[in-house]
Amino acid sequence: MAKLSIRARELKREKLVAQYAEKRKALKEAGDYEALDKLPKNASPVRLHNRCKLTGRPKGYMRKFGICRNMFRLMASEGKIPGVTKSSW
Repeated sequence: MAKLSIRARELKREKLVAQYAEKRKALKEAGDYEALDKLPKNASPVRLHNRCKLTGRPKGYMRKFGICRNMFRLMASEGKIPGVTKSSW
């Protein structure tokens, strides 16, 4: 489980990206790279990192579900994810 500070930092970045999205788009279309450079670094969507919504784990992330592979396996075996069943042949 990731530290709470790291998870909080990622949430803060997500909010900044959403806040400056329109402004970044307008500045890019205008070609004003000097003004774009003056925006906060964390306002860039490139700085976001996908993390598990439950544990904050950065690796083994499954985009479709928004959780890491460990939590996916646990929840799927408990039947908490609709439409997902354990395969056997």
